[in-house]
Amino acid sequence: MVAALTRLFGVHNLALAEDVVQDAFCRALEVWKLRGVPENPSAWLMATAKNRALDILRRERTARTYAPELGRQLESEWTLAPTVAEAFGESAIRDDQLRMMFSCCHPQLPEVAQVALMLNILCGFGVSEVAAAFLTKQPAMEKRIARGKKVLASSMRLFDLSDERDLPARLSAVQRALYLLFSEGYHGAHAATAVRGELCVEAMRLAELLLASPQTATPATHALIALMCLNAARLPARVDARGNLSSLYEQDRALWDAELIAKGERLLDHSATGTMITEFHIEAGIASLHSRARALEDTDWPMIVSLYDTLMTIRPSPVVALNRAIAVAQRDGAERGLAEIFAIADVDRLAEYPFYFGALGELEHRLGHCDIARDHFLTARARARNPMERQFFARRAKEVAS
Repeated sequence: MVAALTRLFGVHNLALAEDVVQDAFCRALEVWKLRGVPENPSAWLMATAKNRALDILRRERTARTYAPELGRQLESEWTLAPTVAEAFGESAIRDDQLRMMFSCCHPQLPEVAQVALMLNILCGFGVSEVAAAFLTKQPAMEKRIARGKKVLASSMRLFDLSDERDLPARLSAVQRALYLLFSEGYHGAHAATAVRGELCVEAMRLAELLLASPQTATPATHALIALMCLNAARLPARVDARGNLSSLYEQDRALWDAELIAKGERLLDHSATGTMITEFHIEAGIASLHSRARALEDTDWPMIVSLYDTLMTIRPSPVVALNRAIAVAQRDGAERGLAEIFAIADVDRLAEYPFYFGALGELEHRLGHCDIARDHFLTARARARNPMERQFFARRAKEVAS
């Protein structure tokens, strides 16, 4: 809805497009409470936003400037309604979502701000969720998003994908944003739940838009979607029958989605056609090795550590270093894994990350240090971001103490 409305109003009227979307949802809350949820809620919301857009264009077209590329089509009553209807067509919305994704990746903005804009505007993330995805403070992210919207509003039209000069750099930021969107759904910081399958589905849907366009169906795009498929295949086992979060080590691998794994492997094979290795290639390779192992003990940990070594050279981060340390512990033992964790640079960035303390707890427990392990799990519970994570760490604290 935001993408379609921004195409009509122009990027400089982004705030107006967002207001119309909010109006549509507020209207739904009022009407659906009385009449019930319609058979097709999405179509109802689209129609409401479309009608609201028509009202605004008719009432304010002499007072505002709208999308220059539509020009006279919005000025004449004969062409106004058909133009608005076309903007809300299925194929037009797909194209506009692609253009909106790339518009958010303005070259005047740093990559972090570009990704934050995409998550906020196009994917519906609140500021707190965007901040959590970057492991940063909410006030700082709020300012960053506000500055980004000002830069974006300085444009008059959505990005044209035929612009070959800016496309590669913008594509990289778009891919990164979709990666973070999927990650937030897979193991995010939402206050209600640790697993949000709908966000994973949304990330995969938007990534498929990239795959469907010849300009953006690059090897890196194939690797990104391969990673999403291979990780999404494990979603049915991430929560057990009682609603408890399950770690990779506990999961019933028979529940993993074989079709998604097969699709991920095909996409990963296709991603090897290029000459450049990206972080998505490496992470998809790690996910593939996990997917191929019928049991935890069958996992090729030496190869996984090697891939993490490569990932640390491509895109180092404290979280990547933590995951590498956990893999080292699987390969070389808990004591070596702890040494790798203690050697992580910028470890203070993990001070609020519950799984940092969870990893410490697991490795201390393997070494027989039950009291220390229990303290780490209790610290992880205190930093947990939702009830599901709190229950998981509370259970582990109880298990190591018994």
